[in-house]
Amino acid sequence: MTDLLTINRPIEATQIRKVSFPSAAPGVMLVGDLHLPAASATDLPVFVIIGPMTYQKEQAPTEYARRLAALGYAALAFDSRYRGESGGLPRAYENPFHKVEDIVSAVDFVASLPEIDSTRIYGLGICQGSSEMLRAVAEDPRIAAGITLAGQYRDREGDIDWLTEEGYAARLSQGQRAKAKYEATGEVDYVAGVDEVDMNVGMPGKFVWDWYHVWADKGLWENRYAVMSDADLLTYESISAARQLTKPYLLIHSDNSFLPTAARRHFEAMPSTSKKLLWEGETAHLDFYDNPEVLDRTVASIAAWVATLD
Repeated sequence: MTDLLTINRPIEATQIRKVSFPSAAPGVMLVGDLHLPAASATDLPVFVIIGPMTYQKEQAPTEYARRLAALGYAALAFDSRYRGESGGLPRAYENPFHKVEDIVSAVDFVASLPEIDSTRIYGLGICQGSSEMLRAVAEDPRIAAGITLAGQYRDREGDIDWLTEEGYAARLSQGQRAKAKYEATGEVDYVAGVDEVDMNVGMPGKFVWDWYHVWADKGLWENRYAVMSDADLLTYESISAARQLTKPYLLIHSDNSFLPTAARRHFEAMPSTSKKLLWEGETAHLDFYDNPEVLDRTVASIAAWVATLD
């Protein structure tokens, strides 16, 4: 595992602009970092980036945004509602339906900027963000193309592979009870976001613990998960969006990324005649988050593919 804070690794100078823009929820603002090439430019193509489940923008989204800006693109890494610098209550609430709305809000924002070419807005999703970005790309006509990598693609079969039938039913029931409690009383039940041994957490398993707890230990990520999230998370799916997808699409995955069969199933479901599957062999899932060698070659692959669309 590489140092998780590789965002401090020197990369060709870029500009970073702190930005905020409204979400679909009244009064709730989203906050992001707009990464731009070092030299001022106009008519820039732009990537809107959403990260993994429970992500904050300083993690994998920033790694990709910095590299894309160094190659001459604009890239927006932003916090979705309920985490990081963005607003929204309750905190640490994972709602993929709202994340799709937040992507649309981010597209609204970048499309309004004078230096952006609004005909070249690209959606980039990482891990769980892939299933949300896939739906946004399928449904929002302003997004010209989609790229998703190391995706957690969501359908019933994939969720059972992830949680087992029993685990899925238990988490869904627990989440629905917690959501009903919140709606009746305003009280929020929480568990840890990750834990090394406890499976009753947002993202169970040692391999996610090994990655996320470093951020938590440094105070850079909140290790907390609203139990009511499961009522929304486990009723969300992306396979129907894949079946609607007619735009150019690049899906990057590997045998050692999460649920490879679900990734292939989603790719095969896409009717797009301009889709490409880039299979990374043995690349580990979390190496797509922070391994400089993997990040560099993945961004190079994305840039090369996007160049073919012009």
